[in-house]
Amino acid sequence: MTIMPIVVTGATGQLGRLTVEALLRRGIPAADIIATGRDIAGIKDLADRGITVRRADFADTDGLAEAFAGADRLLLISASVPVGGRVANHRRVIDAAASAGVSLVAYTSTTHADTATTVIGATHSETEAYLRDRGIPSVLLRNGWYLENYTSQLPQILQNGAVVGAAGEGRISAASRADYAEAAAVVLTAEGHTGAVYELGGDESFTLTELAAAISAAAGKQVTYADLPVADFAQVLDAAGLPAELAEVLADADRGMNRGEMYTDSGDLRRLIGRPPVTLAEALAAALHY
Repeated sequence: MTIMPIVVTGATGQLGRLTVEALLRRGIPAADIIATGRDIAGIKDLADRGITVRRADFADTDGLAEAFAGADRLLLISASVPVGGRVANHRRVIDAAASAGVSLVAYTSTTHADTATTVIGATHSETEAYLRDRGIPSVLLRNGWYLENYTSQLPQILQNGAVVGAAGEGRISAASRADYAEAAAVVLTAEGHTGAVYELGGDESFTLTELAAAISAAAGKQVTYADLPVADFAQVLDAAGLPAELAEVLADADRGMNRGEMYTDSGDLRRLIGRPPVTLAEALAAALHY
């Protein structure tokens, strides 16, 4: 199979950069990768390695057309908050991809986007619907929660002796960014994925109570789970310095977790990457340098 250039949006972010690296590992020549982002100063090193680097601001229609010129396949990594402009940004990317004549758009959605009740879930559902309406060949990568969402908080968790959330006993099928990136690279470089909807997550789900127990075991320090009402959790996040909208979105995500919206037992991630995904225990050990 011959693949013309592959565009990775959001290459300035963690998932995007990991996907670029995964494409290179899969044998895609650097010259056939177009790494895009709003502030490309942060990916100058990719240009130094022979990768085409182009500025792509999701709010800039003309700029998107220039960034996607000559592309064959495109990875649309969902925009971060603010949520209000998210779907409009995605639509501009999809329109630009259609105008560029790409043969496939892979979109990083969220687990069970078609039935999710969260604010974030709604933006993914609307984006998926727009992709269908535009008739562009696509594949939906419904990524679950990141393990890094928890491992990045380990210093605070260990300092406070508590995991704080509003997910109740809802099960979470989290996986590492690197594993989600590997899955994206697979669907961008192999045939047979067009039209697929993949529910992606780790093989081993956990509740936040189980997360606290796993942290206790890995760190040798007692950690408990403090389950709060959604509104109270949002206030805790706001008090910790998060922007108010982001605090509400994250608290709402925990509400969705409590409803099972971040759980999947599909096995899709394992099958796509050809190995078991990184487990919670492995991620904690790596983060704690054990």
